[in-house]
Amino acid sequence: MSTLESVIWHVLGYSAMPVIILAGFAVVAAASIWILSKTADK
Repeated sequence: MSTLESVIWHVLGYSAMPVIILAGFAVVAAASIWILSKTADK
């Protein structure tokens, strides 16, 4: 693998990590809000 390819893969890897973490947080937050809205007193 060339140096350029190595740099590209490192950039992709490090930029993907926060995206995956934030997407997971958003899904958990949305699911929690939905469950709470279903179980809340009407």
